[in-house]
Amino acid sequence: MTNRELSPGPKLRRVSPDVQVRAGVRFHIQQESDIPASTQLYNQICFAIAARHYPPGHRLPSTRQLAMQTGLHRNTISKVYRQLENDGVVEAMAGSGIYVRDQQKPRELKAPPGLRNRLRPDIDREVRQCVDGLLNAGCTLQQARELLTREIDWRLRCGARVLVSTPREDIGASLLIAEELVPVLEVPVEVVPMEELEAVLESSSNGTVVTSRYFLQPVEELAQRFGVRAVAVDLNDFRHELDLLKELRSGSCVGLVSISPGILRAAEVILHSMRGNELLVMTANPDVGSRLLALLRAASHVLCDRPSLPLVEQTLRQNRAQLMRLPQVHCAQSYLGASTIDLLRKEIGLSGQRDGYADPETMQVG
Repeated sequence: MTNRELSPGPKLRRVSPDVQVRAGVRFHIQQESDIPASTQLYNQICFAIAARHYPPGHRLPSTRQLAMQTGLHRNTISKVYRQLENDGVVEAMAGSGIYVRDQQKPRELKAPPGLRNRLRPDIDREVRQCVDGLLNAGCTLQQARELLTREIDWRLRCGARVLVSTPREDIGASLLIAEELVPVLEVPVEVVPMEELEAVLESSSNGTVVTSRYFLQPVEELAQRFGVRAVAVDLNDFRHELDLLKELRSGSCVGLVSISPGILRAAEVILHSMRGNELLVMTANPDVGSRLLALLRAASHVLCDRPSLPLVEQTLRQNRAQLMRLPQVHCAQSYLGASTIDLLRKEIGLSGQRDGYADPETMQVG
């Protein structure tokens, strides 16, 4: 995700930076920060949407509400909302408000085949209602059969492979997604930079394109052109990691290590919004050895993703004599939300579900 340098606009009265706008969602604005307040708010709203704190179709607070809660000028908040709308994250509905963009009406995902016998009456009723709906729309039985067959065939083609796609400059985000999909999907998973996605789909227009909500709009536009599906997976809310950072004493140095530059940029802004100048924040890609070593020397706590952990541990072992003390290393065990993989399996037609599956909300599908 790119940090948007929006004009901070004039400020209103000072209020507490700890603002709760929805149960479990808090926005923190550091009024005296060098990072524009609009950039802080943009990144936090994007993360809240990507982690499904604000689900598709949810109405966001009005500019007046956010102005009262954050102390920001309504013009500043309007600019943030316009930028979110331009990026395809939200949509404005005249006379109603700003809503998390819903690419299409979410549909309930039906029970997998293993549950068919127990739920057979309900499933049979759904089938009859589907056919009745087509007949009521003026279709003949033959036409209804052709339409249903076409839809099923399309879904089978979409389930042939999964293409994980983000911009080349943040291909690390794709690698993080793919790392968690490969062990649990019985179909090929490929990482494709968005800049190459059109050429890949031209050569073979089947499969499902997976991305995060940050990049769904451009991916969705390409997918629609080639008749494939675009799915936005939900991110982990990183609640444990955020709680840890909230408790660190002032003056601590925190190191953030990730293969995704976008994650590092967003995390740095969000952490600064939470703690301001109370913490010194350093970031590093694990492949840049000199920067990683400097981070490990300075930081008391290091947060990293799973692909970065081996290089972090290796660097610590190799340079143990140079370190006055070893930092505490915390590895985020997952990049994706707990239920999003099970929903993706259903969307691409894979039977069954993983152990520990809990009934989730409907996935956003384009």
